[in-house]
Parts: sequence; C-alpha cells; structure tokens
Amino acid sequence: MTHIRIATRRSPLALWQAEYVSAELKRLDPSVTTELVKIVTKGDKILDVPLAQVGGKGLFTKEIDEALLDGRADIAVHSMKDVPTALPEGTSIRAHPKREDPRDAIATITGGGLDSLPKGSTIGTSSLRRIAQLQAKYPSFIFTSIRGNIQTRLSKLGVEVDAVILAAAGVCRMDMAAQMHEFIDTEVMLPAVAQGTLGIQTRDADELINALVDQMNDPETVVRTKAERAFLATLEGGCQVPIAAYATLDGDALHLKGLVGSVDGKVVIVREATGHSRDAEAIGTALANEVLDAGARPILEALYAEGH
Repeated sequence: MTHIRIATRRSPLALWQAEYVSAELKRLDPSVTTELVKIVTKGDKILDVPLAQVGGKGLFTKEIDEALLDGRADIAVHSMKDVPTALPEGTSIRAHPKREDPRDAIATITGGGLDSLPKGSTIGTSSLRRIAQLQAKYPSFIFTSIRGNIQTRLSKLGVEVDAVILAAAGVCRMDMAAQMHEFIDTEVMLPAVAQGTLGIQTRDADELINALVDQMNDPETVVRTKAERAFLATLEGGCQVPIAAYATLDGDALHLKGLVGSVDGKVVIVREATGHSRDAEAIGTALANEVLDAGARPILEALYAEGH
C-alpha cells in the first residue's frame, strides 16, 4: 500500500484540483491512500494588492515547493499558469492531465459579453495580460484589481465592478459555467501560458510515486504545455507580466501563437509559428525570440525594472 500526501493551496478550486488528482491516483492503483496537505502561500495572504505589485515569481508555489522538499508532502498539484519556469532542484513537473478549457470567461452586469458593456465600464481583474489585450480593443474600459477565489470575485459584480473576468477552467471545474456570460474566443484574448493545465510536481528520487504519476499524462496537453512554457521561459516571464501564448495540435502539426503587450494596450506584439509537435520547445523558444526582436524587449525590461 502506498500513502501519498498531496500539497495544495487551500482555495476551493485548488482543493478540487487536489481531490481530482487523488481520485485519479486511486483509480490507477486502488491500493493507494491519500491525504491533502493544505498550505497558505504568499499569494493567498496578500489579497489587498494587485499581484503585479506584489512582485516576484512563485507567489503561489514557493511554500508548496518547501513542503515537497522538506518531506511534509510527496507530490504537489498546481495550476500551471502559476508555476515559474524554473523549479527547485530535485523536483520536476511530472505529469499534465488532460487540459480543461483554456479560455477566459466573463460575467457582466448586462448579461452579455464584452461587446455588450457600455463605454467606461469597470472591469475587475488583476491580470496585466488581460488588461493589455482589452485596453487595445476597448480603450474606454476602466480596470480595477480584484483578488480572492472565484466566489469572492463574482460577489463584487454589480457592487464594485461591471464585469469580472476569470479563467474558464476554474469556472468549469467549480461547476459555475452557468454564471458566465461569455467564454472569450482566443482570437479576442489569448490565454495565459498553460491556462487550464494542471501540473503534478514530484521529487525526482521518488521512483515508485513517479511511475504512478507518469500514467496521468495526457500526451496532447504535454506537447502544448511544453511549447507555451518554452515561450514563457525564453521571455523570463513571471505569472504577472502581460505575456500570453496558446498552442494547438492538428495531428503532428503544432501551431503556437504568442503575445507580449504594454499594460496600456498601446503596443501589442503578436507572432505565430507552426512546426512538428516533436519540436514543441524549439518552436516556443524561436517564437519568443521573434517577439523580442519585434519590440517586446523594452516592454519587458521596463516591467522587470518595476519589480514585476
């Protein structure tokens, strides 16, 4: 019998994700038992400041990494869009189960989508990626930072804000899709890198657990995530910079679209690339370099100088 302690954040969505992984592990090996090790991260503690101003990488993962490294937990479950591209030595993201809907979703006071909102509407989001893209298309919108879990953010609709934008994956996993008024097409707003993808992190030396966790990989999700994360890594991006990427697969053909934008929406650099799925990382790296050469470098340098 194998007992697996699963490190997770305490939010309702994070607990859903950890329970999902727990159930999958037990399905793969009925002799497995599990327990959740619930951890509060820095990103969970600081709720009154926009994430971009908190700064630093690993806002939602550092304390979970520590639990894995010091032996309090055997595996960790993450939303991949929160995971820095550099992981603590001796640990790896071992598996990506099948990706959930990668898009962004919006709930509005009008009951319609983005185009139903009047000029000057207040949009609740703390994501610089969303702000940069929406500022370019809807320059009259006003953005205000809202933090907290899905339920907390939706409670501000009609009270503090005219619309709330959330990751569709979280909304779907929490069975709250009916409360959304539009799932925003990726042509309108590119998602965060690996949005909708879970990552299961383990210690490299734990061969027994790794052999079990390896079975949870969804091959298509792995390839798409690899391309998007390579794009992010080359840009040295944290979670809170206006970087977006979205990979799709058609057979062995991988298509990757990447974006870097200025927060005011005045500069949005978008490039696309297609290649063989086996070259996913190389495609992501090459596309990032293309975006840097097209003008992204000064945008990112300015943001990093501000501590993002």
